[in-house]
Amino acid sequence: MRAPRRSVGFLLLLGLAAGAATLAASVTATAVPLAPPAYSIIHAGRLLAQPGKQPVTKATVVVEKGNIKEIRAGYLDATALGLPADTRVIDLTNMFVMPGFIDLHVHLSSGAERGRDLNLRESDNYFTIVAYRSATATLMGGFTTVRDLGSEGYTVLGLRNSIRDGIVLGPRILASGDPISPTNGHADNHNLREELLEGIIRRGVCNGADDCRRAVREAIRRGVDVIKVMASGGTLDEGDGGTGQQFTDEELKAIADTAHAFGRKVTAHAHAKMAIDACIRANFDSIEHGMWADEETLRAMKAKGIWLVPTAATITYVGDTPEKVRNGPLKDLPAVSMEKVLKLGTQPRKLVTLAHKIGVGIALGTDAPLVPHGENGMEMVTYVVDSGMTPMEALMAGTVNAAQAGGIKEVGQLEPGMAADVIAMPQSPLDDIHAVMNVGFVMRGGIVAKTTGGAK
Repeated sequence: MRAPRRSVGFLLLLGLAAGAATLAASVTATAVPLAPPAYSIIHAGRLLAQPGKQPVTKATVVVEKGNIKEIRAGYLDATALGLPADTRVIDLTNMFVMPGFIDLHVHLSSGAERGRDLNLRESDNYFTIVAYRSATATLMGGFTTVRDLGSEGYTVLGLRNSIRDGIVLGPRILASGDPISPTNGHADNHNLREELLEGIIRRGVCNGADDCRRAVREAIRRGVDVIKVMASGGTLDEGDGGTGQQFTDEELKAIADTAHAFGRKVTAHAHAKMAIDACIRANFDSIEHGMWADEETLRAMKAKGIWLVPTAATITYVGDTPEKVRNGPLKDLPAVSMEKVLKLGTQPRKLVTLAHKIGVGIALGTDAPLVPHGENGMEMVTYVVDSGMTPMEALMAGTVNAAQAGGIKEVGQLEPGMAADVIAMPQSPLDDIHAVMNVGFVMRGGIVAKTTGGAK
C-alpha cells in the first residue's frame, strides 16, 4: 500500500521538528558544567613548582578534581600511584612546567574596534562578549588568573561567575566593576553635554568622604572582589585636569577604610607622586602604574608593604618616543590625551628599575589591552630586558608575588591543595625570558585548555 502523499509544508515542518529535537539533544548533552576529570597525571620534564626556588627535573604532578594532589619524583604511572588504570597521562617530558601566570591589571571588556563612542551605542551584553574573547586570548597566553580593574556594571562580573560555575572556560577572574572616581576624574565621563550625563548611570562616581563610603559599599553589594580607585587623573581620558591627585586625603582614607572593613583589598590608579603619597598615607594595598614615584615615595611603599603594579610593557606597544606614539595604536587620540601620553616616554621602565633596586614588592599587571590581550607575558620580558630583574624574579612577579599582592590564596605555585593551574613551554624562561611568549600547554583548574607546541 502506498504511503499517503504529504505536502511540502508538512515535510518542512517535520524537518524543522527533527532539527529542533537534534539541537535540543545537543544542548542537553553540552549543558553539563565544565568539570575536571577525577584524576590526571602530568609528567614534567622540568618543573618549577614554586617560583623563587630551583626547578626539578623528571617529576610527576598528580591532579585530583582540579587541585594538586601531590608531586612525586620521576615519571610514575597510574598503577604506581594507586589511581584508576584509565587515568589520563599528560606528557610534558620535553617542556618546562610551572604555575599559570597572573595578571593583576587588565580590562577584559576593552578592546572593541568600532570607535570611541562605542559605550554609548552598545549594551553591557556586547561588552561581555568582548570580555569573553579577551579572556580566552589571555588564557591561551598562559594567564590562568586575572584581575579586571575597570568595567561597567555587571559586564565582567557576569563573565567571572560564568567561568566560576563551569559554563564557559576562562581564567579565574577577580573584578572591580566600575572604579571609584571623583566627578570629572579618570573614570567619569568627559566632554558630554549635561543632559547626556544625567541619563548615564555613573556608578562609582562620588564626592566627599561619606559619599565615597557609599560608593564602595554599593560596589561590594554588587559583588566586586577588589576596590579600584582613580586617585589621580589618567593619560587616556579626555579630561584636561592632568594626572595629579584628584581625590582628597580624607576621601582616600574613607575609601580604603571602608574596603578593608568589608574584607576587600583596595588598589589605586595613581600617576603623580602626590597622589601616590596620599594613597600610602591611606594604607592602600597596591599602586597601579605609579609612574612618577620617586625614591622617597618608593621607600615609603616598601616600609608599609604596599605593592607596585607598574604596567611597564604598555610603552612597548604604545611607543616610548613621540614619533612612535604618534604612529602607534593611539595615534588618533584627542589632543588633550595625546599630550599626557607623550610625557611618559621611557618612565615606566625607569620606575621598575628604581623600584626593583630599592626592593619594593612588584607584582605583574599589564593594563591590557594597551598590551594586547594574550601578549601579557611581555610584562615579564620588559622586567628582565629593560629593568634589571633576573628571569626568576620576573616569573615570581607574575606568579607568587601577584598571588600575594592580590590576596589570591589558591594560585601562584603548585603545591598540594592548590589549584591545578599549570602551564608549560618548549623552552625554559629561566634561560631566556622570551619563552613566556610561547606557552604551549595550559591547564586551568584541572581542565586542559591548550595543548600545542610540544605537549603530548
